[in-house]
Amino acid sequence: MAKEYSRTQRVADYLQRELAALIQHEVRDPRLGMVSITGVDVSRDLGHARVYYTALDSDTAEEAAEATTVLNKAAGFLRSQLSRDSNMRTVPQLRFIFDSSVGRGRSMESLIRKAADADRQLGLRADDEPGEDS
Repeated sequence: MAKEYSRTQRVADYLQRELAALIQHEVRDPRLGMVSITGVDVSRDLGHARVYYTALDSDTAEEAAEATTVLNKAAGFLRSQLSRDSNMRTVPQLRFIFDSSVGRGRSMESLIRKAADADRQLGLRADDEPGEDS
């Protein structure tokens, strides 16, 4: 029977919390805007971690390429800060990847809102015209 909450998941949750705080308070780069860590995937051997982030000022990976570069260059610093603050034997190597799902969600929400508004407009026009039931 497998554990419901594995060590890799606990490490991923810890890294997500700590990296969010470190990026907010310690990384001082003007090219890096408001960044939110959306998820962390840790390898089974705890040697590597893919850190997914989203930037509030950009919705596509092309717009966030500079932020990805900044974060990947700061990965060594962030890893050293994590090792200083944790009691882990080894801290995984960090690789930052832009998470475009938030931007896609916003665009889908916008499309749904437009469709709902169009339906409301059509519904009002249909109510304004005299129907066969009157």
